[in-house]
This record gives sequence, C-alpha cells and structure tokens, in this order.
Amino acid sequence: MKTIQFREAIAEAMSEEMRRDETIYLMGEEVAEYNGAYKASKGMLEEFGAKRVIDTPISELGFSGIGIGSAMNGNRPIIEFMTFNFSLVGIDQIINNAAKMRQMSGGQFNIPIVFRGPTASAGQLAATHSQAFESWYANCPGLKVIVPSNPKDAKGLLKSAIRDDDPVIFMESEQMYGDKGEVPEGEYVIPIGVADIKREGKDVTIVSFGKIIKEAYAAAEELEKENISCEIIDLRTIRPMDHKTIIDSVKKTNRLVILEEAWPFGNIATEITYQVQSQAFDYLDAPIVKINTADTPAPYSPGLLKEWLPNSKDVVKAVKKVLYK
Repeated sequence: MKTIQFREAIAEAMSEEMRRDETIYLMGEEVAEYNGAYKASKGMLEEFGAKRVIDTPISELGFSGIGIGSAMNGNRPIIEFMTFNFSLVGIDQIINNAAKMRQMSGGQFNIPIVFRGPTASAGQLAATHSQAFESWYANCPGLKVIVPSNPKDAKGLLKSAIRDDDPVIFMESEQMYGDKGEVPEGEYVIPIGVADIKREGKDVTIVSFGKIIKEAYAAAEELEKENISCEIIDLRTIRPMDHKTIIDSVKKTNRLVILEEAWPFGNIATEITYQVQSQAFDYLDAPIVKINTADTPAPYSPGLLKEWLPNSKDVVKAVKKVLYK
C-alpha cells in the first residue's frame, strides 16, 4: 500500500486507464494547462498531449454534448465539471442524450462516458455552489452514480466507471481532494454497485456516503465510549444501490440511521428508508431516522452554514433516539 491524496488517486485512475486505452480522453475547464482546477489532472497534459487532455471554454452544455457525440463514435470521454453545480448548464445533454441514447437507438449506440467533479458544499461558497445533486441524477434511468469517500475507493471506482459501457456520474468533493489514504500499489478495480462496511457494529446501522461520512465516524467513536456499537456502511455507489448490504445489516442491528448531505425532501435517504421498510420491516425495533441539511439553500454565513450542515452531534442524537436512550 502507498499513501496518496484523493486528487492523486483520481489522476492515477485516469492516467492508468488512458495508457491502457487510446480512445479515452479528458475534457473540461482548466484540466490541461492549469493541471485541473483542483490539480486532479496534474501532469496529464504533459504525458498525453493536447489531443487527449483538452481545455474547453466555459460552456458545459457544449462540451457535454461533444463528449456524448464522440462516445457515440467509439471514444470513451471523461468530462470534468469544475463543480456539479455547473452541470446544470449541461443537464439537458446528460439526461436527454447520454442517459437515453442506448434505449432510443434500440441498442445501436451505447454511451461510455464519465462525468466527474465535486458535489455538495465546500465551505463558504454560498447557495448556488453548495448543492448536492446525487439524488437528481440517480433518479434518471440510464445513469450510474458514484460518490466515493476516500482515495482507495475513488481510484478503484473511477477505473471501473471509465471501463463501463454506460454513462456514469462520478461525484467527488472539493474538501476531500487533499485527504490522504492508503491505496494499493498495483492494478485494482472496485465493482460498481457494491457498498462497503467501514466499521462493524451490533447496535445500530449508519448508512452514509461521500465526505459527510466522516461525521458518522466521529459519532461512532464518541458512542463507543458509552458502549454503543455502530455499524457504518459506505454506499459508494448510489445507483445501482446495494440494498442487500443495508438490509443484512439492519437485520443484525434492528435500527437504522441515514446520514446524507442533501436537502430533506425526496433524497437518497428517502429511497433507502422505503427499501428497508418494504424488505425488512419486521426487523426494525425503531423508526428509521434520516439526517439531512436544513431545508433551505446553503447559507454563506459561517455560523449559519455550521447549523445548516449535519454533524457528528446530530448523528449521536439520532443513534440515541433509535436506541430509546
């Protein structure tokens, strides 16, 4: 194992796949000359040249469409958004072309394309730059959605996403690019659609994903001091979702808390809640509790932002609620 930053894991995954397959290229704003807005493509222009690492104008609709068209013609593009907030400018191409082309063409065209970049909040970036759109994209059939929480998972899942023959939404976090973690030295991939039990426990199941899962880890450490054992599941893949791992854990712990950095209405936690109550209702010893952001646009004020975001204290409170403590 080696220890590298999250951004380095992303760059390694893309570079390794581009060395393996000449049809793969990276395109987006500042990915080439600037080495990426978050330095997640550092050194790639020098290695692969300007025909495979392509700087674009600020035109998400345009370069998303170009990527989809090139995928229809045998390429495997990686499209980087400086943030998924900006993907809204190109969402027509993603939803109405990338996700639907395989069905609308009767299987004549598949779209092997990855759309990647940061999601959710990243400090004081205010309402229009602090949104989590995982549930938006996961709602659309034809798309796969991945949100890794650490460098190892990010690299293995990104390699799988690049090799996949369907469009994949790959969501990162600006606040995780500097995170360090152990990554295997050799070649490896992580299959899409498989959740990971990050911490074994017996009293309560906590399901989360992305950077907010750190609050679950902190809560579990605090609760352990009170002899409360938390099992933490990192979804990793939002769609297709690994329902079995969640259900099996709930059958063991009989309690479920879901932590998600998203608005409360109609989100990933809502879907998990439905699946658990429909498949494992008789195993539940308490109502499911889901923890989300406040039901408002993200505030700019640091004090308000702190209140808006879920934190480890919220998780501790939720766990004790389902344990009736």
